[in-house]
Amino acid sequence: MPVPPVVQQPLTLERVFASPALDGSAPRELRLSPDGRYLSVLRPRMDDRNRFDLWVQDLATGTMSMLVDSQELGAGRALSEAEKMQRERARIGDLAGIVSYSWSADGQSILVPLDGDLYLARLDGSTRRLTDSAQSELNPVLSPQGTFLSFVRDGRLFVAPVGAEPAPVTPAQASTTVHWGEAEFVAQEEMGRDTGYWWSPDETQIAVLRFDEAQVGIVQRTAIGAGNTQVFEQRYPAAGTPNVAISLFFVKPDGAGLIEAQLGDDADIYVTRVDWAPDSSAVYVQRQNRAQTRMDMLRVDPGTGQSRILFSETAADGHWLNQTSNYRFLADGSIIWWSERDGFGHLYRFVDSQWTQLTTGNWVVTDLLAVDEARQRLWLTGTRDNVLENHVYSVDYGPDVRSEAGQEQEQEQEQEQEQQQGSMPVRLTELGFTHDARMDRSATTLIVTRSSPVQPPQTYLADAAGQRLAWVAQNALDADHPYAPHAASHRTPVFGTLTGDDGTTLHYRMILPTMDPDLRYPVWFAHYGGPHVQVVTHGWGGALEQAIVDAGYIWFQIDNRGSANRGVAFERPIRQAMGTVEVADQKAGAMFLQSRPYVDAGRIAIDGWSYGGYLTLKMLEADPGLYAAGIAGAPVTRWELYDTHYTERYMGDPRKVPEAYAASNTIADAARIADPLLLIHGLSDDNVVFDHSSAMISALQNAGVPFDMMLYPGYTHRVSGPVISVHRYETALRFLAANAVEGGGQ
Repeated sequence: MPVPPVVQQPLTLERVFASPALDGSAPRELRLSPDGRYLSVLRPRMDDRNRFDLWVQDLATGTMSMLVDSQELGAGRALSEAEKMQRERARIGDLAGIVSYSWSADGQSILVPLDGDLYLARLDGSTRRLTDSAQSELNPVLSPQGTFLSFVRDGRLFVAPVGAEPAPVTPAQASTTVHWGEAEFVAQEEMGRDTGYWWSPDETQIAVLRFDEAQVGIVQRTAIGAGNTQVFEQRYPAAGTPNVAISLFFVKPDGAGLIEAQLGDDADIYVTRVDWAPDSSAVYVQRQNRAQTRMDMLRVDPGTGQSRILFSETAADGHWLNQTSNYRFLADGSIIWWSERDGFGHLYRFVDSQWTQLTTGNWVVTDLLAVDEARQRLWLTGTRDNVLENHVYSVDYGPDVRSEAGQEQEQEQEQEQEQQQGSMPVRLTELGFTHDARMDRSATTLIVTRSSPVQPPQTYLADAAGQRLAWVAQNALDADHPYAPHAASHRTPVFGTLTGDDGTTLHYRMILPTMDPDLRYPVWFAHYGGPHVQVVTHGWGGALEQAIVDAGYIWFQIDNRGSANRGVAFERPIRQAMGTVEVADQKAGAMFLQSRPYVDAGRIAIDGWSYGGYLTLKMLEADPGLYAAGIAGAPVTRWELYDTHYTERYMGDPRKVPEAYAASNTIADAARIADPLLLIHGLSDDNVVFDHSSAMISALQNAGVPFDMMLYPGYTHRVSGPVISVHRYETALRFLAANAVEGGGQ
């Protein structure tokens, strides 16, 4: 990495978590206006990296200006508990100011939620307050044509023409356990569905979910704060216990014509996605069985509520269905659909009950960005060139691409034909970086964010062919960049592979400090290990790991079996076996480290949060003496205590496979922990509730096992902030030093 001509300074933990962020400009929620003329973005304030304002750039002139100043406009009103929990589900609970917004259909104004109320900001700089209430307005949206404003308040859906007084359009309920238009806990936390209502494109009807959580068990969540303690009765569907009772209705914007959709005889289902047909003639509902091995795509008539199965998706043997948002309903009645039916996540086209595979190979499509129906071309992101790099691709999907049956019979001819027809994916982004992207509705402009091990995230606009048009945030590592005073000590990661005990190839990422060849160094072995996460990529790692390396540690990470973007065969081994193959693969990483001449084999410390905290406990229990110390943050300790949709997807129902749950928990083998352990947990955690750690604390104490503990009053699953984050990592460093795993060579 080039070192800018500025005075170099030590990289301290205080600076890592201070403002401005050392990663540089980090815009959020980048969007193009419906007419494609403007780019909107949330930008952090220089003096507060967690507070965001709304900025808009006129792409014709290049001028960017702040449209809404969150400090000037906001009333400073405290958020409701419901909105706080929604933000926790979205992992933005630590952010302030403007955290979301939506454009009007005419591209002239933007709906802005702020401090529990709603505002309409026009491009001329004027703002109009739409609500002023003590309660928060949840899930606010402008209708597709911009005629209506809608939101959820007090468990009911409210609608009104923009500027008029909103009124409820769903029935009043006697019980507070009934909610209209909201997403239930597991939908927000696990399904990626953060709303419970959807407007028809022609604005004549709204599809609204109703759920009743009366049958869901109550967790007495004690939120212990610094000055007081609150007890919340949180409805939390633990594995093997009842979920919410859910149903779907259709209602007109004035509240008339309430019709219930027929979702089938089995009430114990998940409604994972709801979408209107482009012409408003039907609603498509994805109905998933509780075991998450089958998904039925229902086509529902909004006029009668009658439904039929359009197609079904079934999991591979010993696997589960990974929920996706990578699909599009097209105007011609066909569907672009993502599936793992060939062992990897790829795109297919469904036309007249026939399937055509559009992408293929031992790689995965990670996102479907846009579809140009006129040109019969689509844009996606995926790992076709390198499993460690996410790239943007475009591909034709026209009728000249042959069916799955034809592919199976004539693969070689198919490949030649695809090349001639141009239906092989065309990469639009630069190798050496990993990318995320968005695209406008007309499929003409891309918003691309990329990073590399030596380049913090950059964002640019590109045309449909991937040609860069303009930088949104170049974030160049020049003399003015916040990271510039620390660039000299930046160490570039080393990437490699090793082989697991079953022969599987595993990717690792390692950062070496400046070393004396005659000394050996300790390792900060960081891990997550759970499904749907990939930690080893060719992306920017951030300043924290560099600060730990500066403290004299080798930083090491490995992606074990069960983690993301390697296909079904790589994920499947954790099925009903959590805490086994991940432990073995992480151990393979430890054995690899021990074989390196520069590693002090007696000073390998492991650190993980959430699933990673669970893995820390399982690793210490499985191999006493292998690791010098372990840090377990907010760990799951008994999977019976975690939620239904996540846990049962991988572990099955504990009522049916109790032996799998017994083998996976950390409590039974707590007495096997012989190495130093630091247990960390937020005392207001509503995701991995504190009962997990309290169960482990009791087990360790009853077994006479010594351990260290750090608890954070008032903090949820996200224990972070400019002061608390420093405290958390300084606590970890002191713990390691006290147990002879201090940084530096010996």
